[in-house]
Amino acid sequence: MAPSNPFDLKGRRALVTGSSRGLGFAMAKALAQAGAAVVLNARDSVALGNAAADLGDGGHDVSAVAFDVTSRDSVNEAITHIEDEIGPIDILVNNAGMQFRSALEAFPPEKFDQIVTTNLTSVFNVAQPVARHMIARGHGKIINVCSLLAELSRPSIAPYAATKGAVANLTRGMAVDWAKHGLNVNGIAPGYFATEMNEALLKDEKFNSWIAGRTPMGRWGQPEELGGAAVFLASEASRFVNGHILYVDGAFTATV
Repeated sequence: MAPSNPFDLKGRRALVTGSSRGLGFAMAKALAQAGAAVVLNARDSVALGNAAADLGDGGHDVSAVAFDVTSRDSVNEAITHIEDEIGPIDILVNNAGMQFRSALEAFPPEKFDQIVTTNLTSVFNVAQPVARHMIARGHGKIINVCSLLAELSRPSIAPYAATKGAVANLTRGMAVDWAKHGLNVNGIAPGYFATEMNEALLKDEKFNSWIAGRTPMGRWGQPEELGGAAVFLASEASRFVNGHILYVDGAFTATV
């Protein structure tokens, strides 16, 4: 029998990586408001504690676990701790990521490696051990944060765009492998959102004019506007949605 409110996440627990600020925190907050218990993650334990306190002040069930998504040992230890000490992970949002801008001919190789490890390898690092627990239980929701730059690119961000394109296809691959076990694996592809990661762009008057002209909705997205997509993909409302990349971009990718 279908639930009376298919968007209700009560009784579910969500782990959101990179959730001490920005889009990660916004999605964690939306999931908590929909009833989920939330496990926040970041490497910076101070920022993580502040985020947990902020969300907890709203009366939500919040835990905070600091670990490095680029380290398999750190991830495995953290997932074991969450599953054994906090509770089963029903929803995973792979959100942790980074950006570095440089002309490609001058792009530092060590920064290329760091972007690949942080944006792409980490998705596998976290999803695999979480999925093993989900498979054993016969259900689970995994949401990988992609980008409109999975389909497009701009000068100075080719490595970032490459990782996001790879995350989109890894998402499809996860869905193909794990759907038979009761898992739904989908991606969210944000457009240009007003976050700390885009602080330099937000201060650039020329770039802001370009965003207003290039985006049919004529503005940047606000972090809270990503929450509904996260709740949809985490809930029973999306139970037959699998291997899909949901663009939340103000129609940016729909126009030329």
